[in-house]
Amino acid sequence: MNTKQFHRRVWAMVLLLALMVTGMGVTLYDLQINNGDDYYEKTQKKIAESQTVDAVRGKLLDRNGQVLVSNRVIYEVRLDTKLMGKKQSEINEVLLSLIRAARAEGVEWTDNLPISQTAPFTFTAAQPYYTTQRSEEGVWERTLTRLGKLAVNMKWIEDPTKETESEQESEKPREPGLTDRIKSFFGLGAKTEETPKKDEGPKPLPTAEQLLGKMCESLSIRGEGAADRKKAEKNGQTVPDLNIGDMSKTDARALAGVLYELYLRSKEVYIATEYVFASNVDIDFISRVKELDLPGVEIEPTTVRQYHTRCAAHLLGRVAKMDPDEWQYYKTVDEDGDGAGDYQMNDVVGKQGAELAFESLLRGRPGTRTVERNTKGKIVAEDWQREPEPGENVILTLDIGLQAYVENLLADSVPKLESEETEGAACVVLDVDTAEVLVAANYPTFDLANYAAELTEKSDDPLKPFLNRALTGLYPPGSTFKMITAVAGLEEGIITPKTKIKDEGRYTYWTDVNPPQCWIYRTRRSTHGLIDVTRAIEVSCNYFFFDVGRQLGIEKLDEYARRFGLGEKSGIELGEETGVVAGPEYTERHGETWYEGSITSVAIGQESTQVTPIQLANYIATLVNGGTRHAAHFLKETKSSDFSEVTYRYEPQVMDKIEIKDENLNAVKAGMLKMAQSNRAFQNLPFQAGAKTGSAQVSAQTESNAVFVCFAPYDEPEIVVAMAVEHGGSGSELASMAADVLSYYFSSKETREEIPVENTLIR
Repeated sequence: MNTKQFHRRVWAMVLLLALMVTGMGVTLYDLQINNGDDYYEKTQKKIAESQTVDAVRGKLLDRNGQVLVSNRVIYEVRLDTKLMGKKQSEINEVLLSLIRAARAEGVEWTDNLPISQTAPFTFTAAQPYYTTQRSEEGVWERTLTRLGKLAVNMKWIEDPTKETESEQESEKPREPGLTDRIKSFFGLGAKTEETPKKDEGPKPLPTAEQLLGKMCESLSIRGEGAADRKKAEKNGQTVPDLNIGDMSKTDARALAGVLYELYLRSKEVYIATEYVFASNVDIDFISRVKELDLPGVEIEPTTVRQYHTRCAAHLLGRVAKMDPDEWQYYKTVDEDGDGAGDYQMNDVVGKQGAELAFESLLRGRPGTRTVERNTKGKIVAEDWQREPEPGENVILTLDIGLQAYVENLLADSVPKLESEETEGAACVVLDVDTAEVLVAANYPTFDLANYAAELTEKSDDPLKPFLNRALTGLYPPGSTFKMITAVAGLEEGIITPKTKIKDEGRYTYWTDVNPPQCWIYRTRRSTHGLIDVTRAIEVSCNYFFFDVGRQLGIEKLDEYARRFGLGEKSGIELGEETGVVAGPEYTERHGETWYEGSITSVAIGQESTQVTPIQLANYIATLVNGGTRHAAHFLKETKSSDFSEVTYRYEPQVMDKIEIKDENLNAVKAGMLKMAQSNRAFQNLPFQAGAKTGSAQVSAQTESNAVFVCFAPYDEPEIVVAMAVEHGGSGSELASMAADVLSYYFSSKETREEIPVENTLIR
């Protein structure tokens, strides 16, 4: 290679290197000078985080457009410890600052650690570590509480549930046998060295003060001047149970309570809900927290249910975060059909009443957003993948004005009944032609807006205010059943409207030692004489229906009872009891003997027949509308979130149709008309009504349950009312209340107007 060629190659390499260095310089200048700020900001961002955003829950309204349940925006404080620091001491510093801010503003935070808030520390639960109960096999078993599970997980205690009775027996010293005593007498087998001591068994569980000390040590809860517990123990020094240095005991206990809640979830001891530090916080607290700029502390808006009525608590229901058992179901729910569950473990769901029954309509569709955070945990960017869709508004069949009137009527009147043993009561009002539930009132009731406090205060109330008697209370129908016996006898040709049966007081067909008696014979030693079906219903003659029931037979009588809806689901969307229709199968299944003469009790609504007030009301509606049994229902229609369109309208569902000849129906209704006319409470009404009383003996030591049914107007029935009062005595005592319900309904009917709601045209 010649020199000239060599120099050209050297210069070429120099030029190439110069270009490369220049390019790198330009690039670095562009990165650091021109776009340095942008790239620096990007370096502060973390990986995108996907979040689920709940949709606004739909409202509940009554049939007239009155809002019953809506939503209220509140702010709650959530914690993300991943953003508070890598060391436990850093996390504790953030949490302690938050606790002190809450204390300064009077904000209560979630703390379920069962240890008193201030020294001297004691357990606030009788059994903090475990509960003891007898198993189905009769063996006493221990079950760890949440604190117990976490304490075992964190090695604060040994598992107290592992100690079995056999282990306890094995630890007991063996009694010396005969051989042992002989050897001891002659000095044989004596040991020259001291026998080692047996294991003294499991250590006693820590006191509240000792446990708090273990928590403080394990969770690094201590002040700047705290001594090192482990070092002190190693040197044989005595260390106090609560070694927190210069941190106050109150602060240590408060911090332990928050960490207890966080560790329950991080250790998967309690996975049902995420930890919300505080809920419904005010603007002063929000401002204070914002000024502190605490990493990992997020204050976000959310909605809670707001109740616009104190009535219908059993029907409207409540919402709360789902529990683990519910999660097993909800995680499989796929409303979108995309193969992915629509519910998250921490979601709020309907727990009871309409909130539960119409969960899928009210809930809406949650949204999804992606957020990016900087190193301080602050959100620097967000992007919506899917915006949340609000739930639909559910319009119920309830008339809240009538519901309130009936609830107040029960609360005022039931305690004043002649019977001194009255307990709970229920009243159901149904639309005759559609089985729409206008009223399902219970006495006593509770305040849904203060459910937690009410539950604490009234959980042991013997009157059981949380029991939905209207839908789940079971009562013998008593004489209100007699119209079923009458219709069955008439339609099966056993009797005609003109057939007369002579009441002889005691029904001796089976020549029993103690034959069943008509009520008038039992109380007055009199009889009703020769009467037809209309008169028998009017005077509630037992003897007449004894004879008709006997001729019908139990199978045919049960068939009609079931076709009228007794012992069958009414179709209501809320939870209900099925009830019982008496018969040989039910009696024998419960280990008792069915006798042929038992049918006399069934024919008058006694024996083992039990029905709910909703079934009783629907049976009367089926009777007076001519035999069409509709499914009872609470859902009237649904509307879009902005009320701009009706998204669903309930269509009446026919569950059965009983063919009842006009002359037979008229004969039965006429008896109910005459019974109503004979009662003073119904004589003052401006319209005619039909009614029937009933009473059913519960036991020889208590008053009978009182039952009453009625319908109005007589010629063109519009509504039915069914009432039941536990130990209320005679059903006739309920007539005044039932008449008041009818009077209120028809007098206020003309003044009830539909309340216009947003984006709804006024016709």
